[in-house]
Amino acid sequence: MTDTAPHPRHRHAAGPAVAILRGGTGEHVEAVVTTLVEAGVRAVELTTNTPGWREGIARTVERHGSGVAVGVGTVMEPGQVDEAAALGATFAVSPHTDPAIGERAHALGLGWYPGAATPSEIVRAWQLGARAVKVFPAAQLGGPAFLRQALAPLDFVDVVPTGGIGIDDVRDYLAAGAVAVGLGSPLVGDALVTGDLASLRERATRLVAETTR
Repeated sequence: MTDTAPHPRHRHAAGPAVAILRGGTGEHVEAVVTTLVEAGVRAVELTTNTPGWREGIARTVERHGSGVAVGVGTVMEPGQVDEAAALGATFAVSPHTDPAIGERAHALGLGWYPGAATPSEIVRAWQLGARAVKVFPAAQLGGPAFLRQALAPLDFVDVVPTGGIGIDDVRDYLAAGAVAVGLGSPLVGDALVTGDLASLRERATRLVAETTR
């Protein structure tokens, strides 16, 4: 894809928040996902550096079906897209833009969310066919203020800022033009390590409230 006009296929359809699961021991992945879904989160990304990510994707797809968008994160090579697609994942996310990963995602029908930081990188990722561009690391780049400035001339690009975003920051990012936001540790906390689901449920409920009011 080389045009820069908006296209309906690019619209992010999994809701305004993506929960990013990274790290832990693998023991609590299923319980964490279930808690997030019960709180109203409709998009979950399991990164490839999370123990048991393959089993986590498979179990999430099996248990929650089409009601939750399930993705693989920290994709560093096309083969990981193959694995995730075979398990039922519907999108693939990387911290960088690698055309080979995008080509594989497109071939398998997965949404592709490559990482980019500068305006040039953002446009290039979009031109390569990103469903939305992961602006990363968002907080360190300047937060909503950076996003607002970058999207002033790039308002045809759908972006999902990720990195250092707290629950209380979500509405500012959405107001700045993001189609969704990705939240990792500020949302998940230590639930993947300790299995603290009560605190996770409180944060997830607050997140959903922030995105719907």
